[in-house]
Amino acid sequence: MAQEMEKLGGTSEEEDDEEMEMEVKEEDEEEEEGGSGSGRAAVMGLAAQPAGEDMGGRYFEQPRGIDGGGGEGLMQEVVMRRPRPKEEKERTKMRERHRRAITARILSGLRRHGNYNLRARSDINEVIAALAREAGWAVLPDGTTFPSRSSASSSPQGPPATSSVAPAQIQPLRGVSPGGLLSAEYRPLKGVFTPTAASTSYDGRCRTSAMMGGHRERMVDSSPLAASCTDGVHGKQVTHILPTHRMPEHDFAGTPYIPVYVMLPLGVINMKCELADPESLIKQLRILKSVNVDGVMVDCWWGIVEVHAPQEYNWHGYKRLFQIVRELKLKLKVVMSFHECGGNIGDDVCIPLPHWVAEIGRSNLEIFFMDREGRQNPECLSWGIDKERVLRGRTALEVYFDYMRSFRVEFDEFFEDGIISEIEVGLGPCGELRYPSYPVKHGWRYPGIGEFQCYDQYLMKSLRKAAEARGHSFWARGPDNAGSYNSQPHETGFFCDGGDYDSYYGRFFLNWYSQVLVDHADRVLSLAKLAFEGTCIAAKISGVHWWYKTASHAAELTAGFYNPCNRDGYASIASMLKRHGAALNFTCAELRTLDQHEEFPDALADPEGLVWQVLNAAWDICIPVASENAFPCHDRAGYNKILENSKPMNNPDGRHLSAFTYLRLGPDLMESHNFLEFERFVKRMHGEAVLDLQA
Repeated sequence: MAQEMEKLGGTSEEEDDEEMEMEVKEEDEEEEEGGSGSGRAAVMGLAAQPAGEDMGGRYFEQPRGIDGGGGEGLMQEVVMRRPRPKEEKERTKMRERHRRAITARILSGLRRHGNYNLRARSDINEVIAALAREAGWAVLPDGTTFPSRSSASSSPQGPPATSSVAPAQIQPLRGVSPGGLLSAEYRPLKGVFTPTAASTSYDGRCRTSAMMGGHRERMVDSSPLAASCTDGVHGKQVTHILPTHRMPEHDFAGTPYIPVYVMLPLGVINMKCELADPESLIKQLRILKSVNVDGVMVDCWWGIVEVHAPQEYNWHGYKRLFQIVRELKLKLKVVMSFHECGGNIGDDVCIPLPHWVAEIGRSNLEIFFMDREGRQNPECLSWGIDKERVLRGRTALEVYFDYMRSFRVEFDEFFEDGIISEIEVGLGPCGELRYPSYPVKHGWRYPGIGEFQCYDQYLMKSLRKAAEARGHSFWARGPDNAGSYNSQPHETGFFCDGGDYDSYYGRFFLNWYSQVLVDHADRVLSLAKLAFEGTCIAAKISGVHWWYKTASHAAELTAGFYNPCNRDGYASIASMLKRHGAALNFTCAELRTLDQHEEFPDALADPEGLVWQVLNAAWDICIPVASENAFPCHDRAGYNKILENSKPMNNPDGRHLSAFTYLRLGPDLMESHNFLEFERFVKRMHGEAVLDLQA
């Protein structure tokens, strides 16, 4: 693996040192040759110089047998070069290493953010050439550089003719108001007029249009050296500059249709269970419908609906929302969200658990997950109380079932007419099936391994029973050498290579810890299947991809996925889902392993490897798999990665995702350039052809 990463990222440090040694040696040889030449040039005046006198930094001594007056005989030159100090060589190597580190960061930024197709060890000439081509210049292999338009220079016959160009008329973007898009404007970039997305109709061939010339309004001819195409706008020639630095794209035309849903904002329903901004939402939903988005996904928050007292449900705001969705002929995926919102990455609102649950928690802290130091996490209820009557006479399972049954009865008409296509059942923090092992509120920061969350009295009681059943009651404890939230695997005795995670006790503990997770999902999904009979149900699995390249997979272990390098921790979860006919929803579909390596090389992350493992664990037993992005995604590279995961090109069985949910609807997505990319992505997910594929 290390050799493969060296091939991707460049040469190794030893090779760098060898190259620098060669450069220092060549520099010494050049100085020596220069010194010899200067000595020979000055030999005619050697006789006039006293022996040993310094001449231009070189030392000469008079050869024996030659008098100071320059008598007969062949004059011999002896050049004594001042030795180059070792410290100076080391300083040269350090300067070179520093220069290369800066160059590597520049190249990494250009490749990632500018999408330049540059090698990891590109030299400065390649960087300058790439930037020049981006600015519209032609650069030949020998370095010859000139404007990419042959008529850019002024004509000797007379002043250039000018013509004004009216802004191009645009067609509304299938429901997008032209007023909401950017207008065409001149941009002060060396005489380049660049209409924005609103100034030309987006025909899929080029994302950027430009009229090049020596003057802003001057029209020019095309050049075969420029990678471009031309079109007419109101009879004028418009040059479409084709980007030359993007990676080739797959053609997904004719591939299976994958429905695309968009996740609604977290605060679309306020704490009074009212629709927060119905007018704005309706406009945005119409825009989504105009580009053939299939539906939307929304959280039904336990902390909003059953906020004040047990079994007192208020569905008013959700009923109004569902009516709007039905009127627009969109589908609905609904999440039964039994967790709090706020405090995690991406949370922009605060929706706590119901007030009456918080009151119980103040008198009984053990109903929440707890770490080794005794810190409670009120993000969701501990799975240890699934069968404990500690919630005003009800167990946690009964609370979940009553909530789901109330929803099913309240929205029966939306189930009957097929508007609600799927129910995703929240099974843990962030609605995901995992322990809250990496809470930001407790100081966790990426890429910390997290901590085990099993120290409330109810889960410890379960651990004691398991240890006694095994015949080793002294195993009824959590690991005492597993580090803290921000530890790295090699810093701990439990997760390091050959650590206790693979000992007899370690295997016992991790088996119990992960089985509690599977059993919780098994119980809740059995009730969900009963409440939503005839409707598809799903469970969401988090993408814990950091430390995936280590033997222990520490971050996955603390999250409840017993998935070290010698065990498949997702097969048992997939089998459990199959028993209930449930789909698997997985995250981080847009992440690339190489990007993670460049940004966080110490995290040893592998999101692509994790996605591949989870998808195949589900596909091997033929359960539906949906996915969503983990972070905001507006660029073509991210969309291409989602497409590659959604429709594997070389899968002999033709497997593909059952649906994709985009996170999430908001102002950024509605920006014109972002929305154009999103519309293009939706077309490709639907198997439609697009005309601007990068070859």
